[in-house]
Amino acid sequence: MKTSFILGAVTVAGLTAGAAFAGTLDDVKARGKLNCGVSTGVPGFAEPDANGVWQGFDVAVCRAVAAAVLSDSDAIEFVPTTGKTRFTALASGEIDMLARNTTWTFSRDVDL
Repeated sequence: MKTSFILGAVTVAGLTAGAAFAGTLDDVKARGKLNCGVSTGVPGFAEPDANGVWQGFDVAVCRAVAAAVLSDSDAIEFVPTTGKTRFTALASGEIDMLARNTTWTFSRDVDL
């Protein structure tokens, strides 16, 4: 859980840190919603409930970013990702941020 919190904090910092990320932030504001990549069916982190409403810690991080950027924690679309698709989705712009279990590596820091 501590790792997920750190990941969430790094993700939030990444969205708000300087000109390098200004394009993503501007895109989110213009679109009026945040596209957030999450794991699929990880209890406690990201899973839809019986009504299809996403719940969990990673979901809460996404909602917090949406609230901070758009003043609406519901202005969000959750995009299920897998270990294989998460970075492709982030690099291609399909998702604006990634809130799921991901370790930091130098190459990820440089490439993404």
